[in-house]
Amino acid sequence: MKHIAFVRSLRACTTLSRINGPLQIRLFQHDFVPRDPKTKPKRYKYPPFYDPYGPRPPPADKIVQLAERIIALPPEERRQIGPSLHERLRHPKLQPISTEGMDMGPSGDQGPLKVEEKKEKTAFDVKLEKYDAVSKIKVIKEVRAFTNLGLKEAKDLVEKVPVLLKQGVTKEEANDMIDKIKAAGGVAIME
Repeated sequence: MKHIAFVRSLRACTTLSRINGPLQIRLFQHDFVPRDPKTKPKRYKYPPFYDPYGPRPPPADKIVQLAERIIALPPEERRQIGPSLHERLRHPKLQPISTEGMDMGPSGDQGPLKVEEKKEKTAFDVKLEKYDAVSKIKVIKEVRAFTNLGLKEAKDLVEKVPVLLKQGVTKEEANDMIDKIKAAGGVAIME
């Protein structure tokens, strides 16, 4: 019985060596070449963008023709393509995300480079630039009528030329004042 167990163990060793090959350990790699410390590392060029799926086949002629037809459309009709596709394909509408309670930095309403909108000016200032010495009295009378000043105050105001006569008036009122001062012999401008 001992003899049979010994023979079986020898058979197991020979079949094991046939499966695994000779049992030995390599202590060195014979094809290893040490790197020269003076050489610079190789630089690899990366592609401008990474496409994990590799090169794509060109689009079908049908798609190219569709793109050309879309390009030929006027801008008003091109703007309608997106919403109509969303409707036909039954895409859900994107809902705005609530940022209540979150610190988002400067207010989100402002863009990085927001151009100031030019608003039409509604309030104007009338300025007396100069007047003729001969028509000084007529100009003083007109200034009194516009400003509701006394004779002395209106005279002092006119003598300080160039001077601001009235501020925050409408365009029509300012044009009316300029015309009357011009008729009296003075020169006024609207700012």
